[in-house]
Formats: sequence, C-alpha cells, structure tokens
Amino acid sequence: MNRNFKGPLYFHVDMDAFYSSVEQADNAEYRGKPVIIGALPGHRGVVAACSYEAREYGVHSAMPVSHAYRLCKNGIYLPPRMERYQEVSKQIMDIFNDYSPEVQQISIDEAFINMTGTERLFGPPEKSAASLKKQVKDITGQIISVGIAPNKYLAKIASDFDKPDGLYRVFPGKEEEFLDRIKLKDLWGLGEKTLTRLEELNISTIPKLRALPEGTLVRFLGKAGASYLYRAVRGIDPGIYRSDPKSHSISSETTFPADTRDKEVINRALLDIAHQVMYRSSNENMMSKTLVCKIRFADFSTTTVQQTCQHYLTSAEELYDLARKLLRKRWDGSREVRLIGLGLSSLEKGSIPRQRDLFSDEYDRKKQVEQAVFEMKKKKWPAVIRASLLKKTRNGRNSSRKDEDSQTDLSI
Repeated sequence: MNRNFKGPLYFHVDMDAFYSSVEQADNAEYRGKPVIIGALPGHRGVVAACSYEAREYGVHSAMPVSHAYRLCKNGIYLPPRMERYQEVSKQIMDIFNDYSPEVQQISIDEAFINMTGTERLFGPPEKSAASLKKQVKDITGQIISVGIAPNKYLAKIASDFDKPDGLYRVFPGKEEEFLDRIKLKDLWGLGEKTLTRLEELNISTIPKLRALPEGTLVRFLGKAGASYLYRAVRGIDPGIYRSDPKSHSISSETTFPADTRDKEVINRALLDIAHQVMYRSSNENMMSKTLVCKIRFADFSTTTVQQTCQHYLTSAEELYDLARKLLRKRWDGSREVRLIGLGLSSLEKGSIPRQRDLFSDEYDRKKQVEQAVFEMKKKKWPAVIRASLLKKTRNGRNSSRKDEDSQTDLSI
C-alpha cells in the first residue's frame, strides 16, 4: 500500500444529525435526549431530522410525525429553525474554505473538499481531517464525520462508515476491499426497490453484484441503473457529484431516506433548499436570473430542467414557486423520487436590486424581509425564525396560498 500516493484526494464531510445537533448545542437541556425536528405532534407532517438518541427509538427523517410520536412519546419535538441552521452551516463552510480553494457544498450539512496536493500545507490526510474536525467542534460545537478517498463517491460512503464522529480513509488500490466490508444495502444510491430486485435474483452482497456482467445488469435494472451499479461496486465514481469550479453556480440538494412520491415531503425539501440557495447567494453577494431543478428517480435516471427569467431572482419564495413549476414539467407524481436539487447558474457579482423595475411585484415585500433577515444574521443578531417554517393551522396542516400543490405557508 502506497500511503504517499499523490493522486486525487477528496474529503466528504457530513455534519452528524445536523439540525438536532444545532438545537442541542444551543440548548443544554436538550443534550443527550431524543430531539425530533419537523411537524409537531398532533399536526399533519413529517420528521425533517432527528438526533441519534431519537434514532434509537426507530425514528427517522421523512417519517410521519404521528408515527414518530408513537415510537418516542418522551421526545423533544421542535419546529425547524432554518435561518439558524444556515448560519451554523455558513460558519462551517468558511472553515472548509481555509483548507482548500475547491469546496463543493451539496446540501446544508455536507460538502466535498478537494484536498489534492495539500499535504505540504496540512500534513497527511488523516492529520488534516482530525484538525478539521477539532476546529469545527471548537468554533461551532458541531461534530462532523469525514470520509477520505481518491474520489467523491467513495469519500461519501467512507464518511458514513464510522459515524457518528467518524474519520475513515479509503486508500488507492483498496477500493474494492473497502466496499466488500459494507453491506449491500449500505452502497450509497441503492434504493429499496433495486435492493429488493437484487435479492430476488439472489444477489445479497457486493462481491456477488460485482460478478455480474454489465449486460446482465442492463437486462434486470435498465441502462441507467446498470451503469451506476457496475461502476459503484468497483469503486469508480459514477459521476453523481460532478462539478466544474468555473461554472459559477450555487446549488444544494436533498437525497431522501427512502424513494418517495409524497408531494408534501418533496415540497418541504424544495422549500428548505430554496432558503439555503438564496441565503448563500445573498451572503456571497451574487445574483442570477436562472434556476435549475434536478430530479433523480428511483431507477437512477436523472433529469434537469431550468428557466431563465428576465429579472434577477430575489427571494426564497420566488425560488420555491418557480421550482415547483419546473418540477411539474419533469414529474407527474407517478414515479418515485430519490433526490431533488436546486441551483442558481450564470451568477453575476453584485447586490440584488432593491426593486427590479418601476413597479413593485408580488415578491417585493418578501424579498425585503428576507434581505433584512440575512443582514441581521451577518451582523450576528439573535436568530430570526421564518414564520413559513413554524406556523400551522388549527387542523395541523401547513397553510397554503390555495395552490393545489402547496402545503407550506410562506407568509411573513
């Protein structure tokens, strides 16, 4: 084994149980207790995130909160504070940027860091990862897990190998040996339906799956799924997180714990992502007229759709509304969705105009309030919580603006 291999080197960093961990860091009385973020008991909705203590009861994200409450009646149930989570995420991403000029944030709580060629600055990868973990813990109180590997795909699996508070490295030449140590169900990107199909074919381990010719996989799983798995089981990056550092885009995405066609779950994810993207855009003083929506389905097929407006996109609500329209162009509700993502492309440097033309529009007031919140966060004022992420109606459903697809009240 050549531990001084000078090829590509990536970290995948995952913030362990991020939303609940932020709540526990901010509130000492929550520490060591089951914390469940999302809809409140008695209301219709799902779990957005939960602490490791809650997971011991069988609670997991995307679970109906009514089910979570039956499993864990003594849990601490909290509405999400997206503004606060974004603030802590920004602190952590700033730390990552001190380690590499190429940081690819893929969601509010995870990122890839290209560490190729940094050993002279930070020492061996394990040492720099340990230093990174300590710095994040000291500054933000958050615990992170780091996976180290020659490509992004393996780094992502490695970050989950020894969680929580994990640090694991996959060495070049040992890719298949590492993969053979994990269960087939833990192969990242393998959905429940595909797993069931493989089990029907008596394929229960990664070595057995690797032994199948690609042509056989195509017959059983289709071209997209076969291509993905053929590369994945050999430790070859299937290209899920390709990025061009010169593309000038800001994006974020969510992979669902289980493939879903639940509109409420998907819309909630779009709302959270819209807030993440708009906050980062404002914080980095960037603006864009183009929104890209990415959808990956249960069979691994991926599609994108985008729209370029004649005006700059100025608020999270506008992103959310446009995202749902784009989603409907590619998804009719019949196929299960594995991943959803949004991105602003063709970014330009500069402040978002306070008023896009001579006349105001339906988003102006929302935009002004959001910008005020962003400025307060930058100045470290006490956290401001967006009403859209808190308020519920008496019957437990999120309010809507009478759009048949909307399950979320975006009023302020």
